[in-house]
Amino acid sequence: MPAYLLLLVAVLSRLLPHAGLWNFTAVGGTLLYFGARRSWREMLGPLAVLMACDYFLTVYVYHYGFHTQEYLPTWAWYVAAMALGQILLHSRTTFVRAGAATLLGPTSFFLISNYAVWASSAMYPRTAGGLATCYAAGLPFYRNDLVSTAIVVAVAFGVPVMVRRLSGAQEQTALAAK
Repeated sequence: MPAYLLLLVAVLSRLLPHAGLWNFTAVGGTLLYFGARRSWREMLGPLAVLMACDYFLTVYVYHYGFHTQEYLPTWAWYVAAMALGQILLHSRTTFVRAGAATLLGPTSFFLISNYAVWASSAMYPRTAGGLATCYAAGLPFYRNDLVSTAIVVAVAFGVPVMVRRLSGAQEQTALAAK
């Protein structure tokens, strides 16, 4: 259930207008969580939902034509983020592993998505300077993605640990009172 609640938050964070400079999106943290806590077959549904969200935003919100090839790098990253969650967080979730996933997820998305924009559009010249400009323009989005992924990962993986620890402390207190 928590995974699907996170998926709902991820979709809403994409569909609802972003709050100014915050540009919060729960997608990265949600993908990491699904990778860590679900089987590959169970990941297909969330993947389809996020792909449909991309289509909806492109066609009905931004009023652009939808070209699948432009989204292939993003969709490949969705799968890669789930694989990252599977590799780093499935068998053993520690603070260091969660921190590494939190850093690697947004960083890989930043590198892939900005390269794809540079390579497939006319927004930037196809030079080293154009690529550098493209990456520089993406830095504010990278920062926000890093922060939002850190928040989602902290909540998704940290809250259950805190609940277990509090439950264990209450049980010990009850046993000591007897």
